[in-house]
Amino acid sequence: MTDGGAAGFRRARSAEQREERRRTILAAAAELLEEMPVGDVSLRELARRVGLSKTNVVRYFETREAVFFALLNQSFDQWLDELPADLATAAPPGPASPASVTDALARSLARRRLLCELLSSLGTELERNITAETAREFKLTHTRAQTRLAALLREHLTALTPAAARELVSTTILLTAGLWPFAHPSPAVAQAQRDPELAHTRVDFADRLSRALHVSATGILQLM
Repeated sequence: MTDGGAAGFRRARSAEQREERRRTILAAAAELLEEMPVGDVSLRELARRVGLSKTNVVRYFETREAVFFALLNQSFDQWLDELPADLATAAPPGPASPASVTDALARSLARRRLLCELLSSLGTELERNITAETAREFKLTHTRAQTRLAALLREHLTALTPAAARELVSTTILLTAGLWPFAHPSPAVAQAQRDPELAHTRVDFADRLSRALHVSATGILQLM
């Protein structure tokens, strides 16, 4: 973007213009995450990608963590918009086996690389250097999305109580965050795992998450 373009960015005044600028920044952040891990993306790098000064970006997102929190919540909402179709294909609404629901859930998540990448960075990266208020704002929005997911799961696993559904959602997020990095190791680790003796250490994300969620859902249902 040229200097004139940057000036145009600063002159944005309407709510529609500001929202468009926010979307532009989030799209640039998503592009950068195709090229590098979360930890390597700085506000300065993001500003360069958008073609603005860091000061202009900060007008919309105070920190790089705020950018990724917004991107995570956006990605989560987009996933929830598409998940009903994925679940309906594998397990139509009504009583269904935990295995069919959890497998559809896992494979739907596996197709959401950006969402999984951001979830895996929450505890280790994004939630470290932030204020309590920033954490509160993010988690309030994220909790609403989790509540939406819990309600959706109850449509297919009708035996789940609201509390049990929330537990399954929490477990889903924790398992996703934990499994994703091991299923996508560094080049050095991936090369080492080509050794036949290390074949058992390779992690197929969709298969492993599907099984772990099945075990979790079955256990939660038995413990209610």
